[in-house]
Amino acid sequence: MRPQFEHVAVPAGHSWALLWRELPDLPFLWHYHPEFELTLTLNARGQRYIGDHLADFDDGDLVLVGPNLPHTWSAQQRLDAQQPMLAIVVWFSRDWLAGLIQALPELAPLWTLANGASRGLSFSADTARAVRELLPGLHDRDAARRQPLLLEVLLRLAADQDARPLASSGQGMIEADAQRERIGRVLDYLHAHFQEDIAVEDLARRAALSPGAFHRFFKRHTLQTVLGYITQLRIGRACQQLIQTDKPVGVVAEQAGWRNLAHFNRQFRAHKGVTPREFRARYRAG
Repeated sequence: MRPQFEHVAVPAGHSWALLWRELPDLPFLWHYHPEFELTLTLNARGQRYIGDHLADFDDGDLVLVGPNLPHTWSAQQRLDAQQPMLAIVVWFSRDWLAGLIQALPELAPLWTLANGASRGLSFSADTARAVRELLPGLHDRDAARRQPLLLEVLLRLAADQDARPLASSGQGMIEADAQRERIGRVLDYLHAHFQEDIAVEDLARRAALSPGAFHRFFKRHTLQTVLGYITQLRIGRACQQLIQTDKPVGVVAEQAGWRNLAHFNRQFRAHKGVTPREFRARYRAG
């Protein structure tokens, strides 16, 4: 299976991104992106795929994945059935790391860490326990106070002499900078406006391509059609709202971009295997 390109959006006013992801299970989503990804997985037991490496993982799994290395976690078993699985994910770019080291040469060990992450890195039990105590603290801090905590985490990872590579080789799918910047412009727009009606011609103009060439370009980089990508974004927003709010299903559908409730229900069931109401009830039943 070819991995899917994932666009990582860094919020305005931030230099890296944090995802606090609570789910009833971890679906298999084989993907890659140009950012480094640090993932701590809690209350879950399943399988982890990093490049060509497959292994079982358990509660407290800690992995650093390098740029453009395909990866995913897949799990259906929760250690505590009354609590959701939790994935704490940090994304940061090579440019961000280079800027830190240029400003603060004392952080040079982070380059060694970054180079090792090209194959994916799993860390010792002692390091994983220490990071488990630190990383959740990012969630409740403001943007400025997150910085020293993330640096403490990265320096602990860099000091772990027992960290081990996972994939047999770095499998990065490096794109030309111009191509990456072009698809980035398009995806930034889609992520900001997916609830709206979007004309392919407008997206093609943003990519400076004809509509026909744009369709081929978009599918080559995302492995999806434009409509499929927008639908995925809308389904993701709907799932988030169904889990985290008590909004009526019709409101969730409209705010995710659907104008027709019956169409939303059909598409949601096609993607998730259950109706929106069943999805909400199943999650809250634990």
